[in-house]
Amino acid sequence: MRRSTALLAAAVALAAVAGCSTSADQASSEAQAQAAAEAASANGSVKATISFMEDMAAGAGKSTLARLTVEFEQQNPGITVDLVEEPDAASLLAKETAAVRAGHAPTLGQVTEGSAAGFADRQQILPVSQYADSDLPLGLSSFYIGVQQDLRLADGQLWMWPLGESVQLLYYNQALLSAKGLNPPVSWAEFAAEAKTLSGGGTTAISVDPGSSASPQGGQVLFALLAAAFGKPDFAANGSPQLNSPAAVEALTYLSDLKRDGTLAVGSDDPGERALGSRKGVFDLGPATGYAGEARAAGGAAALGTELLPTGPDNEPGNVVSGTNLAMFAGSSAVQQAAGWKYMQFLASTPVQAEWSEATGFLPASPGALLQMGGYTAKNPWLTTAVAALQYASAAPAFPWVAKAQGAEAVAVAAVLEQGADPTVALDAAQAAALADQQAGQ
Repeated sequence: MRRSTALLAAAVALAAVAGCSTSADQASSEAQAQAAAEAASANGSVKATISFMEDMAAGAGKSTLARLTVEFEQQNPGITVDLVEEPDAASLLAKETAAVRAGHAPTLGQVTEGSAAGFADRQQILPVSQYADSDLPLGLSSFYIGVQQDLRLADGQLWMWPLGESVQLLYYNQALLSAKGLNPPVSWAEFAAEAKTLSGGGTTAISVDPGSSASPQGGQVLFALLAAAFGKPDFAANGSPQLNSPAAVEALTYLSDLKRDGTLAVGSDDPGERALGSRKGVFDLGPATGYAGEARAAGGAAALGTELLPTGPDNEPGNVVSGTNLAMFAGSSAVQQAAGWKYMQFLASTPVQAEWSEATGFLPASPGALLQMGGYTAKNPWLTTAVAALQYASAAPAFPWVAKAQGAEAVAVAAVLEQGADPTVALDAAQAAALADQQAGQ
């Protein structure tokens, strides 16, 4: 981490009145500090040290974030950003939670929808309107519609700002598909029909890992996408689980039928990607951020095809937005909030998003950034395919209990695909467990 003793003149003014004890004096002090911070932000003279807790601890994410942060500091010489790295998402959430409890929260942190919802419920992060003076700040409307929606929590307020996006893609072995004279499936009904044609002789169309209650994997994601495509998502907008709806039963029955027909295999540790690599699989469902790994497994980009997800009976496209967002923790001073907001805006700006996407594989948050990536997308058309889904993709409802309830889905999917359980029975059990998670989380 880099440290700085840079101070803002407004902080001196704030310290001068820190000893005031009356509520009126305290309110006046806070107002003066906020006004000073806003004035400094407006004229570009913000001076502060802020901390950013993140999990870009290796590879291109680490080096690119470090380089961009140096660039930001050069453009804003009064601001120093301390990057606090954690090795993975689970460690990051644990460290953020511990820091908040200890009264040493970072200024900024990477968050998921679920973790942001938990922090917001406990008033541990700030709504964007508190430090941007608007719930519709400059730049918001430039993001893809799915990204704009992903930044809001269930209360409708804007709590997050984008860093990097992702959606699910259907990856496929182009040679195996072409050998049968087939095109990528447009609907899930077409997918099932093609899977039968493509399977046999040591080839299985698709392989999935359901995961476990503690760690749902791609099989759970596929089930959730199918339920939505068949008419009802696995969770309602208010977070209520709908795991045994007719659409959910149809979705799990669909997967069960694929398994029965020998067109779906169950495995662990990215079985679909590994099957593509061994030419024993044709399709894989995975995040756009995993493109590089899929391409390596398939034997290079030329061998790997990408397509948006098939549609359900209504032919409406669907997808799930993921990736990573930023949030401002409560307890940050007005000066730190001004500096943190500058950094958040910088990371989401059009040129920086273009650079970040090309280096890391995250999708850019805005069409403007995509337009600046012409040379890159000419060589990587998969990215253009993927970002199209950001116009309509949605995230799972942002409630703290949803992630745990998704574990119940994984258990149901595993029970059906690995043990031959009845889909209705398995989903009734999952629904009961998810309702208990919801009740415990409220």
